[in-house]
Amino acid sequence: MEAVDTARTSPQGVGSDSTPDPVEVGDETRLLELPTDRFLDRELSWLAFNNRVLDLAKDRVRVPLLERAKFLAIFASNLDEFYMVRVAGLKRRIAAGVAVPTVSGLMPREVHSAILNRTRELVAEQARVFHAEIRPELAEHGIEILRWDELTVEEKDRMDDLFTERIFPVLTPLAVDPSHPFPYISGLSINLAVLVKNPETGARQFARVKVPSVLSRFLPLSEGRYVALEDVIAQHLDQLFSGMQVVGQHTFRVTRNEDVEVEEDDAENLLLALEKELLRRKVGRPPVRLEVEDDIDPKMLELLRSELDVKETEVFLVPGPLDLRGLFALTEIDRAELKYPAFLPSTHPHLSEVETAKPADMFAALKQRDVLLHHPYDSFATSVQRFIEQAADDPQVLAIKQTLYRTSGDSPIVDALIEAAEAGKQVLALVEIKARFDEQANIAWARRLEQHGCHVVYGLVGLKTHCKLSMVVRDEPEGLRRYVHIGTGNYNPKTARLYEDMGLLTANPIITEDVGRLFNHLSGMSKETQYRRLLVAPHGIRTGLIERINHEITNREAGLPAGIRIKVNSLVDEAISDALYRASHAGVPVDLWVRGICTIRPGMPGLSENIRVRSILGRFLEHSRLFWFANGGNPSVGIGSADMMHRNLDRRVEVIGSITNRDHVTEIGELFDVAFDKGTASWKLQPDGSWVAYTVDAEGKPLLDMQELLINAKSRRRVSAK
Repeated sequence: MEAVDTARTSPQGVGSDSTPDPVEVGDETRLLELPTDRFLDRELSWLAFNNRVLDLAKDRVRVPLLERAKFLAIFASNLDEFYMVRVAGLKRRIAAGVAVPTVSGLMPREVHSAILNRTRELVAEQARVFHAEIRPELAEHGIEILRWDELTVEEKDRMDDLFTERIFPVLTPLAVDPSHPFPYISGLSINLAVLVKNPETGARQFARVKVPSVLSRFLPLSEGRYVALEDVIAQHLDQLFSGMQVVGQHTFRVTRNEDVEVEEDDAENLLLALEKELLRRKVGRPPVRLEVEDDIDPKMLELLRSELDVKETEVFLVPGPLDLRGLFALTEIDRAELKYPAFLPSTHPHLSEVETAKPADMFAALKQRDVLLHHPYDSFATSVQRFIEQAADDPQVLAIKQTLYRTSGDSPIVDALIEAAEAGKQVLALVEIKARFDEQANIAWARRLEQHGCHVVYGLVGLKTHCKLSMVVRDEPEGLRRYVHIGTGNYNPKTARLYEDMGLLTANPIITEDVGRLFNHLSGMSKETQYRRLLVAPHGIRTGLIERINHEITNREAGLPAGIRIKVNSLVDEAISDALYRASHAGVPVDLWVRGICTIRPGMPGLSENIRVRSILGRFLEHSRLFWFANGGNPSVGIGSADMMHRNLDRRVEVIGSITNRDHVTEIGELFDVAFDKGTASWKLQPDGSWVAYTVDAEGKPLLDMQELLINAKSRRRVSAK
């Protein structure tokens, strides 16, 4: 993919005519010597993000109790993925002898050591929060997570029966002896390390019992009372090892390298190559972490370490129960008073018939105006999903083209594409089967789409297709017309209720022509280079954004309005970061709204004192990527799929699309206004890499919850529309 041609652009958008050709910045700015310590370490920055998640689990003022328990589970799930991917990759570099320091100046071994030390602190705090805060407070509200010795006699009797009838038949004890080698321990499984003794010979033997994931992690005893499955199994080991004496048992859990590496020869073989790699991932992946309960016998621990080839520094001793992801199950408890208030997304007013409150004709609505969607506040089902479903059902629609990165297991989007193909429409599905941890599901959907007549392609060799695009081609009296959706999130109805994202529905012929050419480039042999309203990675986004940052410097020097506002999940890219440092040095205000990783150091005298970094976390996962430039008083604004990371800008197909409607530009500007208002709850990044929570005022009253503000605003909009 060639670089974006910014000369063919149009007003008001990221790729607008109001943005000049690449500018020459002043000598002072161009020659600014940037300090070598200007970058924070990205891995430690990620751990700081997960600490903010842990902050939500501790927030008694703003977060209901069961939601706090869920944030503990999210913290645990996040940490698992971090170790499976980032720490695993770091260990690979260390093993390969890579001795190149990171941009933060740390060597790979130093980063690994720092990660382990910081993780130990975070895991200890997670355990403290669970045992000292969440568990006792749940008990006060009649929800008890108990250990075996806390059960009543009657409850133990019921668990005895349950074990015999439902648990025992699915267990498989594996002994270790000369004829049975140490068993393979699957990643993230909960296991019991058991030491048994032959009462006749006195010989001791190790055995492993895997806690089955097909059963509930927390077993209900009675209303509001639960016991961990592994506790029940541990108390009945004598039934598994009849005739032997159980000397001791200890719970443990292994995290393994789960990243997928596929050599891409061509797209035709990619499906088979990935299937083989997924099979290989199930076995032979080296451990990166060992978790054990803190009362484990030292000799048993040494045996586990030796057999699993885990270093002492990679062992984490924590109070049981292990794997607090099990707390996700508590969200199913029907206790509305302990959860966030129920929220029902509303249909965007420009996509509904006000008098009947029915969904409007999508194509008729989009002929009148562009529609800027903000999920989950605006319903995904009555906007994006309806857009595709109506296209599938409309006899005037000739073709549908769609990218699919992650989607749900029962996706109505996939069903609509199949329906369209079976009706004779041309359907192109660009399926990214390499989406991490969703590979198996995406392979299944790719095969199903192919079987029903859809044209399925897997994008460009060497690149992940991460952009969020949908295009409909319709035969209308005045000729063929294209309709397009450009989004920041996946076409997944389930996550659309949990993730904050934005999307643009438009029939603007300039944008739709751009998207049409991009689809041709992705599915065929086109060498497209001309995009008027899009910035497209891997070649166009970094250069395009740096041009716009430099333009703000020029405007500042000319006394014109200048400013930069960016909202992303992660900001790591050094070239963009350095451009932002130079803008700050030139006096340009820079506001960075970052959910996760940020390696920029704000507030450094003489360099970044004009940079502010905020993070907002809450009931919805902040996921949209927004780009706003003051542009001399005529803001240039875009939304897209790209984070500011090497993988997004260099190894993925990403798109940032222009927002040209003045009301939409204002709406996005107002989001930044609220996010950076001193009365809004947020975390603020400090120069040393620490984040300070600003969630309550001096009197201890909660600051404004931005997501609650938007919920209420959309609810009022729904009421006023009736």
